Amino acid sequence: MKISVSGIQDGQPVPERYAFGVYNEADRMSFGPNRNPEVSWDQVPAGTQSFVVMMFDPDVPSVADDVNKEGRVVSKTLPRVDFFHWLLIDIPASVRRIPEGEDSDGVTPKGKPQEGGPVGVRGINNFTQFLAGNPDMAGTYAGYDGPCPPWNDELMHHYHFEVYALDVDSLGLSGEFDGAAVRKAMQGHVLASARVTGTYTLNPDLR
Repeated sequence: MKISVSGIQDGQPVPERYAFGVYNEADRMSFGPNRNPEVSWDQVPAGTQSFVVMMFDPDVPSVADDVNKEGRVVSKTLPRVDFFHWLLIDIPASVRRIPEGEDSDGVTPKGKPQEGGPVGVRGINNFTQFLAGNPDMAGTYAGYDGPCPPWNDELMHHYHFEVYALDVDSLGLSGEFDGAAVRKAMQGHVLASARVTGTYTLNPDLR
């Protein structure tokens, strides 16, 4: 199985048009275009009944005490956790492409609803938790929201775009399901998968 992500070569930077946050010298960070990239896939195995598309960052600080604070740094030695940026499940077996901008085109304060995605069913991404304490932004974030790593993080962040071919037409998930729920539901049903990884940072010392 093979996956292609527009504008992203494996191991190379994610273009800013796909980012939730972009570097701004005056304010450190400002909102980015936040468009989902086009994702396409082929070489699908026989017996495929649906697909899952996800994107996650495994380099998110496990402790947020120093995140985006002047005079502080997020140490590269700090343990890291997964942060899900995009979850689409129950994508019909006939689909091979999600066009650019179909699932996100700009930052949506308080989040996008689970309904209205390009195909399949949207899951809840981790901006829901990350922005919960911000009264202007708090809400439930479904579908795609792009990279926005801490601007004071010493570590380059990696973004894994993945597609999974499954032997079931639905994972049977409902409500505000998250990345952990998707991974658990997929167990025993994955026929094949593929990944492209891009990098992104807002730290001017790493750019």
